[in-house]
Amino acid sequence: MMVWLLLVGVFLITTSGVFCLAVSRPPVRERIFCVQIVIGALLCVWPLTTAVAQSGLSLELDWSVPAGRFELGLDALSAVFIAPLLLVVVSGAIYGLRYWPSAEHSENAPKLGLFYGLISGAMILLLLARNSVLFLSAWEVMALSGYFLITTEDHKEDVRKAGFIYLIATHTGTLALFGLFAVINQVSGSGAFPLAGSLTGAGSSLIFLLGLLGFGMKAGLMPLHIWLPGAHAAAPSHASALLSGVMIKTGIYGLVRLTSFFAEIPAWWGWMILVLGAVSGILGVALAIAQHDIKRLLAYHSVENIGIIALGLGLALLGRSYGEPALVLLGLSGCLLHVINHGLFKSLLFMAAGSIIHAVGSRDLDHFGGLLKRQRWTGLFFLGGAVAISGLPPFNGFVSEWLIYLGVFQTLKSTSSALSVALLAAPALALIGGLALACFVKVFGVCFLGTARTEASARAHEAPPTMLWPMAALLLACSWIGLLPFSLRSILEQAVVNWSETTPTLSLGGDLAPLNMISLGGWLLLGLLGLTGWQVQRRSASAPADLGTWGCGFSFPTARMQYTASSFADSLVRLFRFGLWSHRQGGQVDGLFPKSKDFSSHTPDLVLDRGLTPTFSGLAWLFTRLRRIIQNGVAAIYLLYVVLTLVVLLTLVAY
Repeated sequence: MMVWLLLVGVFLITTSGVFCLAVSRPPVRERIFCVQIVIGALLCVWPLTTAVAQSGLSLELDWSVPAGRFELGLDALSAVFIAPLLLVVVSGAIYGLRYWPSAEHSENAPKLGLFYGLISGAMILLLLARNSVLFLSAWEVMALSGYFLITTEDHKEDVRKAGFIYLIATHTGTLALFGLFAVINQVSGSGAFPLAGSLTGAGSSLIFLLGLLGFGMKAGLMPLHIWLPGAHAAAPSHASALLSGVMIKTGIYGLVRLTSFFAEIPAWWGWMILVLGAVSGILGVALAIAQHDIKRLLAYHSVENIGIIALGLGLALLGRSYGEPALVLLGLSGCLLHVINHGLFKSLLFMAAGSIIHAVGSRDLDHFGGLLKRQRWTGLFFLGGAVAISGLPPFNGFVSEWLIYLGVFQTLKSTSSALSVALLAAPALALIGGLALACFVKVFGVCFLGTARTEASARAHEAPPTMLWPMAALLLACSWIGLLPFSLRSILEQAVVNWSETTPTLSLGGDLAPLNMISLGGWLLLGLLGLTGWQVQRRSASAPADLGTWGCGFSFPTARMQYTASSFADSLVRLFRFGLWSHRQGGQVDGLFPKSKDFSSHTPDLVLDRGLTPTFSGLAWLFTRLRRIIQNGVAAIYLLYVVLTLVVLLTLVAY
């Protein structure tokens, strides 16, 4: 009963855009689309809670497709990924009613709605799949739907380029997954997913490396992140929220589910994931600081947060390798909780960025300024998301990072000296957190404080309620996890059992992870912030609403006197110049009365712009030259090729 209810919900979400194409009136079509998604999500919630309470749901049916039966399963591990997905899908659908209305975007709004529903349903289906053919089918529908969401505005050249890079990357990953499941089918003898802990070491290294390539490409784990910054910047903001907050987590789900199949985990798997997580986290946030485009900046923060999630997964893998159950529990709980958290606060930040872009008409940070006076609610929601993503209390990002910290320090109690090397993850995580905080201080200061830098910014307006309410719901969810983290304790512990297939000997809470103390500290901090805010509001009530920003003693300050995004971040970007290789122009002034100077900086992507694009451009130039030499139009040369080919073939036959 519950499984069928879940399938009806998935069907309604998947077809939400298909049925609406038959309705000609855009406002009616949009409302039907939105209502269908909301009903579909509500139908999924009941089976989700039942699955967690009853240790899972399953369904098996015969079908004519080779390699096993039609198998679905819903356990706590799948539920951790589906729960934030449902909230983000519903929030994005409501947000899109005013952000991307059909009346203003008649040429691409139906396409956007169609693929928004398709990708949402496909993601739920792949999280439920327990058969390789079903999983790969849902994976491909998700990948292709993502391409059409990214290229919604396909009349723009940069959008087409972003879609092309995404298409290459996603199919490279899918090719690796075909190899992965072919090897698993050979080892297990069936297309069905193996049970947790049922596979031995045969072919395990090849399976892991193929999975790391295929799933790591989708997750955006550096250096496999090449498609992510351009794609998330090109899509409409509520689609970016879905892609960044949810879709990239399917790669993490694949890695977690894949590693659950094995009874024994080689230690190098954990070390590799741990190192990739640290590299991804540090370089992701460093590249984010250097960006001027608000959506590209948020996209690089996804690379950073995938790095944090990978740190937790790496610790859990090391815990299984070295037989440390406390490390398994803390590492995987931190990993999975950060999956939920990132889905919530990253979607919130993309929607807040969409509200700014909707009002100003630009993605460039230097076109904003002083928006807090005109977009108070958007500013509040963006500030909440920024605090959460920086890992600060009382929001949810703090709790998941704190669990990972506890896991890192747990290595000190291990009897294995090799495991103590993992302690280096602590300074890496601290560096990531500090840089993320600096980056969002820059973004909030440049966007919302000071004075307007452009006419469009000065005339900006607040977003309509249908855009604000979804952001409020996401911020509320971030607050709920931050203030009541013990409410997720049961599902996290059950997910760890599903992954490692062990009898629980430890639990979150108590001395291992005192979640109640985190909750108490969060409430106290919230009360202190509320009291401070009330005092500030009371003292500023008599001030004029349109009063200018204090000009630091200047009688006639202008917008040009403010820090730009480049100048604010320059000192931090220079710290990573050895790896980022930023282009810097101007900024140097000389003498007591210097002439007017400009300063700008540009930071290309390390892998795509510095590595792959020059390499493939060079290969394209080389092969073009070779083709001109070989295919030169001279008949005598072509006859010589035929003769040489015959000689080679005859020689091979002779020997």
